[in-house]
Amino acid sequence: MALNLMTVKVAIAQMNSIVGDLAGNSRQILDYVSRAASQAADIVVTPELSLVGYPPEDLLLRAAFYQQTAIALQDLAQDLQQFKDVHVLVGHPLLQEQRHYNAISVLLNGSITHTYLKHALPNDAVFDEKRYFATGDDAVVFEVKGTKFGINICEDVWNGDAPQMARAAGAQVLLVPNASPFHMNKSDFRIEVMRQNISALGMSLVYANLLGGQDELIFDGNSFVLDQEGQVCAQLKHCEADLQIVDFIDGVPQAAVVAQTLPVETQIYRALVLGVRDYVTKNGFPSVLIGFSGGVDSALTLAIAVDALGAEKVRAVMMPSPYTADISWLDSREMVKRIGVHYDEISINECFSAFKNTLSQEFAGLKEDTTEENIQARIRGTMLMAMSNKYGSIVLTTGNKSEMAVGYCTLYGDMAGGFAVIKDVAKTMVYRLCAYRNSIGDVIPERIITRPPSAELRPDQKDQDSLPPYDILDGIMQRYMEENQSRAEIIAAGYSEADVERITRLIKINEYKRRQAPVGIRITHRAFGRDWRYPITSKFRD
Repeated sequence: MALNLMTVKVAIAQMNSIVGDLAGNSRQILDYVSRAASQAADIVVTPELSLVGYPPEDLLLRAAFYQQTAIALQDLAQDLQQFKDVHVLVGHPLLQEQRHYNAISVLLNGSITHTYLKHALPNDAVFDEKRYFATGDDAVVFEVKGTKFGINICEDVWNGDAPQMARAAGAQVLLVPNASPFHMNKSDFRIEVMRQNISALGMSLVYANLLGGQDELIFDGNSFVLDQEGQVCAQLKHCEADLQIVDFIDGVPQAAVVAQTLPVETQIYRALVLGVRDYVTKNGFPSVLIGFSGGVDSALTLAIAVDALGAEKVRAVMMPSPYTADISWLDSREMVKRIGVHYDEISINECFSAFKNTLSQEFAGLKEDTTEENIQARIRGTMLMAMSNKYGSIVLTTGNKSEMAVGYCTLYGDMAGGFAVIKDVAKTMVYRLCAYRNSIGDVIPERIITRPPSAELRPDQKDQDSLPPYDILDGIMQRYMEENQSRAEIIAAGYSEADVERITRLIKINEYKRRQAPVGIRITHRAFGRDWRYPITSKFRD
């Protein structure tokens, strides 16, 4: 006799939640469920904490947050009952018996039928969940049309025994809502870990990841489905909202749409565009200001901003000093012509002269040095912040990770602003991203990319007058800061002892500057800020 195998349609709702927007997130969930139900979905999986956004951080310490979330969840359950027999997995924080949990509830026909409490609470890198949540310890498995589905949440499938418990309870398919933040090549890494941890148990996997920018974090989506053998049956888009339905027959996912794997430069660029768009729009800024020098960093930042927001919401301001080269003017004018933004040139010469005249007696007999260089940067920062105050626009800073690492930046000068777009992008990657952007549309003049970088704060200045070549600087920075290698290990890898000593020393002594820098987008697995928590005052030397 032939088996009567039934198809279960599972929808992944790759949605962009906004932290604390309970009403807006509820509307998004309703919209995704409506679209999925119109395609006969039986189950809709939304990301981790989809109802409240991720990470809510210290909102999770407020009683009112849990109270309003509980009301919103009940209201959502009632609103969803119009979609008969559709099981909707919704992520939310839960207060239960005086303890707080990271939870997933299954909403069905107006009721909450199951609630799973996250077991493994990440407490490293950018995560701090042990500060807020207690751990769950039960398996949750529910049945739809003869197939048994288990639930885990994010870290549960990376570490711990929650997947084994779900399998022991009979799960054939593991549904995993996630808020897994982006860094370079993270998508491939997720799939490989899931093969090791879930496919090895003989379960299929539905990995529903969050989308969107939340402060410095980017959630890239890239949700996917694996069969019991670890083969990718479906993959959703990178850095785009998406909905995909996958058919499961007796727990086995059928082939569906698999999004294209993107080169790393494409991944990063799209993540930066998403980060700018969400930071600016979610926080209600009408437009952005960029101090445009005609250099490669500000050119990349300008291109990202226009791709994120549209040229009409971006204003570039060129603020030449006595040391600004003619080619900087020419290249700036050429790029803004190509990209179509509002552009102004405001000389700082008079302001700079006024500062020097005012300080002339104080500095009598002293040679000009970085003091005068920094005055120029601070004049520019003051002008940009004045325009920000006047027009309500947020200033996007243009410093890269290499400069931030070694302090090649000016407090209250080029560091002044509200959002640091390329703060976690090494200088060598800046060039790669410029080349990528020009490959899809030639907006950055070639000379901006090829000319030697310069802050143009003194005559004939070049970055390499003060720093090692960027390939050396970036290599040492990556090994020391991102990979935690010792100086001895870095020297053994072929870098000169002098360069290693100099760069590691600069990284240490400039922590005080980085603490005062604006928040910026994280694109590596270890960024300055959440990931890097070194004391400013420290006598330790390794």
